[in-house]
Amino acid sequence: MSELDPLLLSRIQFAANISFHILFPTITIALGWMLLGMKLAYNRTRDEAWMDAYRFWVKVFALSFAMGVVSGITMSFQFGTNWPGFMQTVGNIAGPLLAYEVLTAFFLEAVFLGIMLFGFRRVPDWAHTMATFLVAAGTTLSAFWIIALNSWMHTPAGFEMVDGVAHATDWWAVVFNPSFPYRLAHMLLASGLTVAFLMAGLSAWRWLRGDRSAPVRLVLRAGILTAAALIPLQILAGDLHGLNTLEHQPAKVAAMEANWDSRGGVPLVLFALPDEKARTNRYAVELPYGASIILTHELEGKVPGLNQYVGNHPPVAAVFFGFRVMVGLGVLMLLASWSGAFFMRWGRGPQALPVWHLRLLALMTFAGWIATLAGWYVTEIGRQPWLVTGLLSTADAVAAVPAPMVLSTLLLYLATYALLLAAYIGVLFHLAKKDGERGVIEDERDMFPPVLAAASVQPAE
Repeated sequence: MSELDPLLLSRIQFAANISFHILFPTITIALGWMLLGMKLAYNRTRDEAWMDAYRFWVKVFALSFAMGVVSGITMSFQFGTNWPGFMQTVGNIAGPLLAYEVLTAFFLEAVFLGIMLFGFRRVPDWAHTMATFLVAAGTTLSAFWIIALNSWMHTPAGFEMVDGVAHATDWWAVVFNPSFPYRLAHMLLASGLTVAFLMAGLSAWRWLRGDRSAPVRLVLRAGILTAAALIPLQILAGDLHGLNTLEHQPAKVAAMEANWDSRGGVPLVLFALPDEKARTNRYAVELPYGASIILTHELEGKVPGLNQYVGNHPPVAAVFFGFRVMVGLGVLMLLASWSGAFFMRWGRGPQALPVWHLRLLALMTFAGWIATLAGWYVTEIGRQPWLVTGLLSTADAVAAVPAPMVLSTLLLYLATYALLLAAYIGVLFHLAKKDGERGVIEDERDMFPPVLAAASVQPAE
C-alpha cells in the first residue's frame, strides 16, 4: 500500500467519476432537441405515432437526467476532497462558472421536466411544447457553461494572478477563451451523434424483435438521417479543433500523432506501439506525409515532436490510442449512417434496410458513448502535467490524502458505477421491450383489424 501513488489514484478516481457522469449529459443535451422535434412533428401532423415516440424517449431523457444529476453531485464533491488546490488557486473563476450553470440551466431543466413527463393533455399544447423547448435549451446552456470552464482550463485567458490566486479581469475573455468555440461545437455534435445512434440502435433492436410499429419506423429513420447529417459536420469541427490544439497545446498534438521529432513531411501513424522509454514507435504502419497534410494542410508542414517537450508532455500511449478509437468510430459512424440513408432513399423507409445493417445499428447503440469517452481521454490526459495549462500543475492541486484511503473509495466508486451502469442499460432495454410488445400488438391490429376486432367480441351471457 505504501508504494501506491496518491496522485495517480486521485486522477483515476476523478477520471472514473467524470467518465460515468459524462455519459448522461451526452444523451440529454441532444435528446432534448430530438424530443422537441417529435413534439413539433406531432403538432404539425397530429400523427399519434410521433407522440408515442415522444412518450417513450422522454422516459429515457428523465432516466438519463436523474443519473447525470446524481453523478454530477458526487463529482463536484471531489473538488474539495481530492483537489483542494484547484479551488484555492482558480476558484474565483471556476466557482462563478459552475454557479451560472446551476442558476441558468439546471433549474430550467428540473422545473420543466415534470411538465414534459406528465403535462401532455393536462396543460395547453403550446405550454407542453414550450416546456420541451425550455428543457432542451437548458441542457445546451448547461453544456455552454461547463465547456467554458473546461476550455478555460486548457487555454486560460482574461485573468491575472494576485498572490498565487487567479482573478478574472475580463469575463468575456474567460468564457470565450481561444479553444471554447471549437470544444463547444465538438461536444454538441458528439451529443447529437450519440443520441442519433442510440435512437437508431434501440429502434433497430426493436425492429429485429418484430416491432414494426409506426413510432419505431419514424425514430429509426430520424436517427439514421440525423447521424448522416451530423457526421460530416463533426469531421469538419474536429479538424478545426485539431488546428486550434496545434496552436495552443502542441505537446498534446505530438502525443496524438506519436511524433517524436519536430520536422516537416510527417507521416500519419495508422498503428504503432509507442515506446516512451526508447522514444520511438514499434511496428508502425504509416501513411507518408499524412500528419503534415492533416495538421498543416501542407505536404512538408512542420509538426511538433515529443522530444521538444521531454519531461513536460502527456502520457503518449493513452492519448495516441484514444485518438484512434475516436477517429475509427467516427469513420464507422459515417459508413453506417450514409449506407443506411442510401438504403432508405426515395422514400422506401426503414423496411429497405438489410438485416445485417439493422444488426450493425443495434451493435452501435452505444457507439457514441465510446467515441465520446475516447475523445474526452485524449483531451484531458493530453493536458497533463497541467490541471490549468501553464498555471496550475496536477501535482500541485492534489490533496494530501493517504493512498490507501483513496484506493478504498476508488474501488467503492467503481463497484457502484458498474452496478448503476448495468442497471441503466437494463432498464433502457426493458422499457424498449415493454414498449415494443405494445407496439407489436398495435401494429398487428393495424394490419388485420377485421379479424382481431371479431376475435375481441365477447359472447353474450
